[in-house]
Amino acid sequence: MSAALSVSPDQDLLFEMKDGIAKVTFNRPQARNALTFAMYERLAEICGELNDDPSARALIITGAGGKAFASGTDINQFRAFKTPEDALEYESRIDRILSAIEACQVPTIAAIPGFCTGGGAGIAACCDIRIATADGKFGFPIARTLGNCLAMSNIGRLIGLIGPARVKEIIFTARLVGAEEAQAIGLFSEILPDADALAARAEELARTIAGHAPLTLRSTKEAVRRLGKHGSREEGEDLILMCYMSQDFREGMDAFLNKRPPVWKGE
Repeated sequence: MSAALSVSPDQDLLFEMKDGIAKVTFNRPQARNALTFAMYERLAEICGELNDDPSARALIITGAGGKAFASGTDINQFRAFKTPEDALEYESRIDRILSAIEACQVPTIAAIPGFCTGGGAGIAACCDIRIATADGKFGFPIARTLGNCLAMSNIGRLIGLIGPARVKEIIFTARLVGAEEAQAIGLFSEILPDADALAARAEELARTIAGHAPLTLRSTKEAVRRLGKHGSREEGEDLILMCYMSQDFREGMDAFLNKRPPVWKGE
């Protein structure tokens, strides 16, 4: 297939396809590629389109600007949250998006330049292969920022990657895992010196994968997905509501937007 480039209406997400290799670029470098709902939805849509395209062989997901893959959901998307339904619908949406990435029939490569946090880390965790720059950082610092939580399905994905003890330690401490540690624990498979080297390696890796037997890759990916079935989001709805409906979540948003430390009350 010849090269083709498409953008979301506001150009926040770029998509191109060339010789069977698809590429999605989160394109909000001024906001560390923070994700809007429209960006999430377009990503899921692309995954569905690739499933229907017999020429598709691999998908690269990355972030523009060389500083971040994606820094999570844009905080402004939360400001309208008022009801329990808002919280449950948000986590349901995220679970649907992440499930679409997992169910994408072609191998997916997350090429991570710099920061990969929150929703961005959730997306990267759903990809089949993660490579990063030497300054790459991965984590979910929600315990010191917004005071929200991850749905059980998302926790399950992370446990499948790095185990329950590490998941708890990373979220409890709200720290970001550096590239070398991430490689040591199997989260990143390769570390590249800079964004240019990362982009080149992602293309090289995608071309290698594109030359292999598609059905072998698809069956392997689907077998791993089925064996790694995680707890459903619905099982943890009480936990979602405990966080998103709390005073602490409101305090976390206000503190984040006003660039001040939050004052947690546990209520």
